[in-house]
Amino acid sequence: MTSRLGFGIFLAPFHRAGENPTLALQRDLALIQHLDMLGYDEAWIGEHHSAGSEIIASPEIFIAAAAERTRNIKLGTGVISVGYHNPFWIAERLVLLDHLTHGRFMFGAGPGSLPTDAAMIGIDQKDTRDLLEQGFDIVMQLLTSEEPVTFKNDRWDLREAKLHLRPYSNPLFDCAVAAVASPSGPRLAGKHGVGLLSLGATQAAGFDALAMHWDVMEQRAAQFGTVADRAKWRLVGMVHCAETRDQARQDVAYGIESWFKYFQSVAGLPHMDPQGNVVSEMIDYVIEGGLGAIGTPDDVIEQINRLIDQSNGGFGTYLMLAHEWANTEATKRSYELIAKYVMPEFQGQAHATRDAVARAKKLRNQLRAEQQAALDAMTEKHAAEVAALDAKDSSAG
Repeated sequence: MTSRLGFGIFLAPFHRAGENPTLALQRDLALIQHLDMLGYDEAWIGEHHSAGSEIIASPEIFIAAAAERTRNIKLGTGVISVGYHNPFWIAERLVLLDHLTHGRFMFGAGPGSLPTDAAMIGIDQKDTRDLLEQGFDIVMQLLTSEEPVTFKNDRWDLREAKLHLRPYSNPLFDCAVAAVASPSGPRLAGKHGVGLLSLGATQAAGFDALAMHWDVMEQRAAQFGTVADRAKWRLVGMVHCAETRDQARQDVAYGIESWFKYFQSVAGLPHMDPQGNVVSEMIDYVIEGGLGAIGTPDDVIEQINRLIDQSNGGFGTYLMLAHEWANTEATKRSYELIAKYVMPEFQGQAHATRDAVARAKKLRNQLRAEQQAALDAMTEKHAAEVAALDAKDSSAG
């Protein structure tokens, strides 16, 4: 386990179809500002182009706006669908964001999750992962070498391509590859020695995927002479936190059904098939199936510890999927409770104050008696001095 667990969010985002998209996007920006104020480490922003819910088409543009509203939180693409874009343009935009954010930028890459996105631009699903590997190889070469890149396939034709701007970060900003169920993500991450974003790893089936992800990472790292670093491994899970379990269940009744229906009947993702027909069943599915935690800070702590155990060695950052199961105020309160009570448990802060309390309790009676004795002695000393002065004055008179 890494010494300090990072915390952040993975913002697809998920909004109800039909609501005002302008207000929804402003709400997303306000959430990241709120997290920045609370001391969260990271926010990853998605790229999607269809299905009406995940409405950010360009995480790069969104990050540029969020960077101007925040001071410390790091902002990443979660993720760029690499096969959809010319890798030279990707690399150019990444470097620009690295400069604009003064090094707060992170690059996350993936094949693209929504089948309806790829279908609209003529990409067959069976080609998306090959395109991811080819494109990611090119992007990393452009970012880490000053040698020109020449490459040609059915989609791209690069001829002596070379960046005219080098990254702000030295040597490079954080890079990561998304992984769900297949080995393609950890294979690519291990090949380049970059981070891994394990999406859906908290599902019952996903728990089994965790060990597979890391095993593949280590195998590929050994093959290509890179390092598989657990500090760069990020796990994405689902959480809503309230003061009580009953309150948490009441909170998520606001929007969990809409989220479930999106994955049950709209988004064509075989790895994401949540079960439940009514709100109570949906909540139980999340909790009992290991998908996430809907409850108190203690429940969230238990869920994270379960993931740490399942990962067989720990990971670097826990990212909460931003899902809008609850209304805005309850959502903000959830993140506040996590920052207040959960984060200190995994960042070396909670034990220090608890140890101080325990030590003070242990020594309280002894030190209290010593303090009282010191007060009594001082009182007696003062009284003796006063008496001596009075006696002196009397004899002088």
